[in-house]
Amino acid sequence: MAIKLGILDQSLRFEGETATDAFRHTLEIARLAEKLGYERFWVSEHHDSSHAAGSSPEVLIAYLLAKTERIRIGSGGVMLQHYSPYKVAENFNVLAALAPGRVELGIGRAPGGLPNSTKALQKGVTDPAPLSEKLAELELYLHDRLPKDHPLYGLKAYPAVDRPAELYVLGTSVASAELAAAAGHPYVFALFINGDIGTAEAAFAAYRSRFNGSGEAAPRPIAALSVVAAETDAEAEELVGEIKNVKIRLESGRTITVSTVEHAEEFGRQTDEPYTIEIQEANVTKGSKNTVRARLLELAERLGVEEFIVTAAVKDFEKRKRSFELLKEAFSELPAGAGERA
Repeated sequence: MAIKLGILDQSLRFEGETATDAFRHTLEIARLAEKLGYERFWVSEHHDSSHAAGSSPEVLIAYLLAKTERIRIGSGGVMLQHYSPYKVAENFNVLAALAPGRVELGIGRAPGGLPNSTKALQKGVTDPAPLSEKLAELELYLHDRLPKDHPLYGLKAYPAVDRPAELYVLGTSVASAELAAAAGHPYVFALFINGDIGTAEAAFAAYRSRFNGSGEAAPRPIAALSVVAAETDAEAEELVGEIKNVKIRLESGRTITVSTVEHAEEFGRQTDEPYTIEIQEANVTKGSKNTVRARLLELAERLGVEEFIVTAAVKDFEKRKRSFELLKEAFSELPAGAGERA
C-alpha cells in the first residue's frame, strides 16, 4: 500500500495573532488538505493555553465539516479522562449524522493542559474510571452494544447513526500501544511529543503482537510527527530554527511536553511535586521535498507504518501551507512502486 498522509493542526496562535486568526488558518489548511488529497485532517485539544486556541475539538470539527466537502475530519484527540463516555458518544454521533463517513474520533491519554485545568475539568469527579474502562464504554455507546448485564442497559447515545465515528487511540508509550491493541483500534504514536525512536519501535511492536484480532479489524499503526518541507534544505532548517521541545520532568517520574518555557514554569507552579525543566531541539523531519520524502520512507520502513499524520509549527503561515503542499508533491511524484511495502 502507498504511504498515506494526514494533517494534525493545533490551531496555534503566534505573537500578534488572535484566536480568530488561528482558527481562520486552521480552516484554510483544512480546505488546502482536501484540495491536495490528504487522507484526513485532525484538530487537537489543549486547555489553559494562550498558545493553542483549540480547547473544544467537537465544536471546531463541526465547523470544519460544514466548510469542507470530502475530507475526513477528526480529533487528535479528545482527552477522554476528563469526560463522560456517554456525552462524547452523543457529541460524535451528532457529527457523524451531519457528515456520514467523514468523522474520526482520536482519544488521547494526556490531560491536555495544566494541573488547574485538569482539576476544573474533573471537578466533582471523586472516583475516575481507568482510561481503558472509559474507552470500552465509549465504544459500546457508539455502536449501541451495551450488554444486558450493564447497569445502564437500554440506554442509547442518540442520534442513532449507521456509520459512527471511527475510534483511534493516541499515545507516546508502550502502555498506550497496549491499550489500543487490547481494544482492537488503530494506534497513533506521537513522535512530535516523544521523539525517542526506540520507544516508538517498542510501542509498535507491542501493538502488533498484542492486537486483539477477535473482530474483523487488523492492526493499523500510524506515526504522527512534525514535518517541515521547504524549497531547499537550508530554508527548512531556518524555518525550524525557532521550534523547541520544552519538557517538565516531575519527581514522580512523569514527563510532560509543553509549548513554551513559560508554560512549563506555570505547570510547575501549579503542581505539588518538585520538577525540572528541559529544553531540547525539536524533533522535526525537515528539508526539501526530496529530503523529507527519503526520511519518511526510511522511517516508514523502520517503524513498519504506512500512514503518517503530520503537523508543522511554522510561524509564517504561507510557509506553513507551502510545507504541506511540498510534502504532498513529494509523495505524488514517487515512481511506480516506490513507497510500497513488500
